[in-house]
Amino acid sequence: MDLPVDEWKSYLLQKWASLPTSVQVTISTAETLRDIFLHSSSLLQPEDELFLKRLSKGYLVGKDSDAPLFYREEGNKKFQEKDYTGAAVLYSKGVSHSRPNTEDMSLCHANRSAALFHLGQYETCLKDINRAQTHGYPERLQPKIMLRKAECLVALGRLQEASQTISDLERNFTATPALADVLPQTLQRNLHRLKMKMQEKDSLTESFPAALAKTLEDAALREENEQLSNASSSIGLCVDPLKGRCLVATKDILPGELLVQEDAFVSVLNPGELPPPHHGLDSKWDTRVTNGDLYCHRCLKHTLATVPCDGCSYAKYCSQECLQQAWELYHRTECPLGGLLLTLGVFCHIALRLTLLVGFEDVRKIITKLCDKISNKDICLPESNNQVKTLNYGLGESEKNGNIVETPIPGCDINGKYENNYNAVFNLLPHTENHSPEHKFLCALCVSALCRQLEAASLQAIPTERIVNSSQLKAAVTPELCPDVTIWGVAMLRHMLQLQCNAQAMTTIQHTGPHKSRMGVAERQQKLRSQYFFDCACPACQTEAHRMAAGPRWEAFCCNSCGAPMQGDDVLRCGSRSCAESAVSRDHLVSRLQDLQQQVRVAQKLLRDGELERAVQRLSGCQRDAESFLWAEHAVVGEIADGLARACAALGDWQKSATHLQRSLYVVEVRHGPSSVEMGHELFKLAQIFFNGFAVPEALSTIQKAEEVLSLHCGPWDDEIQELQKMKSCLLDLPPTPVGPAL
Repeated sequence: MDLPVDEWKSYLLQKWASLPTSVQVTISTAETLRDIFLHSSSLLQPEDELFLKRLSKGYLVGKDSDAPLFYREEGNKKFQEKDYTGAAVLYSKGVSHSRPNTEDMSLCHANRSAALFHLGQYETCLKDINRAQTHGYPERLQPKIMLRKAECLVALGRLQEASQTISDLERNFTATPALADVLPQTLQRNLHRLKMKMQEKDSLTESFPAALAKTLEDAALREENEQLSNASSSIGLCVDPLKGRCLVATKDILPGELLVQEDAFVSVLNPGELPPPHHGLDSKWDTRVTNGDLYCHRCLKHTLATVPCDGCSYAKYCSQECLQQAWELYHRTECPLGGLLLTLGVFCHIALRLTLLVGFEDVRKIITKLCDKISNKDICLPESNNQVKTLNYGLGESEKNGNIVETPIPGCDINGKYENNYNAVFNLLPHTENHSPEHKFLCALCVSALCRQLEAASLQAIPTERIVNSSQLKAAVTPELCPDVTIWGVAMLRHMLQLQCNAQAMTTIQHTGPHKSRMGVAERQQKLRSQYFFDCACPACQTEAHRMAAGPRWEAFCCNSCGAPMQGDDVLRCGSRSCAESAVSRDHLVSRLQDLQQQVRVAQKLLRDGELERAVQRLSGCQRDAESFLWAEHAVVGEIADGLARACAALGDWQKSATHLQRSLYVVEVRHGPSSVEMGHELFKLAQIFFNGFAVPEALSTIQKAEEVLSLHCGPWDDEIQELQKMKSCLLDLPPTPVGPAL
């Protein structure tokens, strides 16, 4: 979703391929972003815009009056299955399609409050109960949510408020004789139960979002940087002719050390995998959960109780405050463009939002300042290395006593202190010369199409104070736009090209990045070159390139006689001079390895099928075979040991299981390092085995090591860390074991 959807991308690439060669050459050899934008924009035809409009309409981002009932019924199914998280998300989808002050809105909020109650999110549940009542929850159903409100208050330790709520509820029954004959005894029993629960409950376990927020607040820099606010003293700021402004390590960095703690200058929620655009007559409402259903579209906070925009069904927030801030800053412009922005992709969306946050006038000032500085009425962003020198000289400046003072690093003040402002963002290199001509054409046409849509929406903006009364919110319109669309479009094109190298994605932990323990030097450098346009020359790459000529340690063969590593290319010989073992061809050993891997796969299938004894027998044979020709640190040796550990654990032989897993642990440490997340996972497994085998000292020691490693990569909400803490608590609560007869 960073780039446009596949249909639009393919359409534009076909358009590029069909252009006359002379036109392609003109765009390919354009020296400035302005020229690229103007040449490309002139090629955007009405039929192109119609195709894009058709694609955009496939994303249903408007409000549909029939959707709330559908999502409420689907949510009820999940609720009956006790999938309260799934139910809450579906009720939220119903909320996003509901109009303010309607029964649909109140019922969806009330149902969501029930799901949140079962998830233990009592504060959020109370907010939803209040929202249900505010939007006109039916009088006949009020007892249900009032009782739920009382239960939440008791769970939170607010017994006085709970008693008041029950008293109000009882008065309602007194005033409604039809209900008084049915529910008072139930209420009394529930009130008694709630009071008993209050005596038992002293505190409330923090929910995931609260724990996350607290962890981020508690995170601290080891020593703050004098040049970079909110950065560690372990890094410094410099400018490189090819990479632009960048951070470099100034001292050894500890594993898990916090390096930068700063809010994003601009962010857009990545929607993740969206349902395909809807163009047919089949069900148009999707029940799948996406990022847009789980995170605030402004602050990115995780939430199951989203507050929707009153103008569209796509934008959702964690609170009314976030909704209002988003509206005032950018969403009043983005609201009617939701389908278009989803079609054009996240990068184009960020480029637009950045200009909206900064303000078109400020964008104009920065670009005009650059033009005046270099005495050219063009936006001079040439496609050569001279670009770096021009930008460093032209925009790295500040005013002092009315005079322009040039600074060596763009984005810093006259004292060399980094400033987190639009000037700093604008000076990030777009690497225009490194992007392919068709990619620049694609980005330029996306920006051009967006500019034309924004030009068309030229009505005055709704006064921001009107959003306070959400029922008065009408169709969103565009604020006053930058008169010079060229400046506006070129700025967005620049930002779109910048993002490939400069955007930071906030994601869950991934184990597939270009790290030396997971990826060979050639593949790693190729990935870095394709995304960041530079050849990595770090010590790891340089030393590894030399060492990898003989193959990594986890792929090495060993001598059958003495166990020393084998060396050579096509023909391998023992690395020990005192060994008289004959040479052997690499092809022969590779063939043996492939046969062994096939036997391991057979054993793993036996293990999955529950044939444990046969699996152990097969894996033991594989282990003996591996020891005769594979280096002790070979990945397959670790894989076999891991399989034996799992088989022995399933058989209840915890001691043997621990022995095998420790061998696997050694292989993992050699390949990935003692502080790697892979090592943390292996230590977690070993801790489980010691725990199940009642090896208390070994379990406690391993739990501590696992926590230390995993804490470098994960927060306290991580499932494995929480499980380790439970195991430790259980072991520490055990009575001491007698060591001898008592006197």
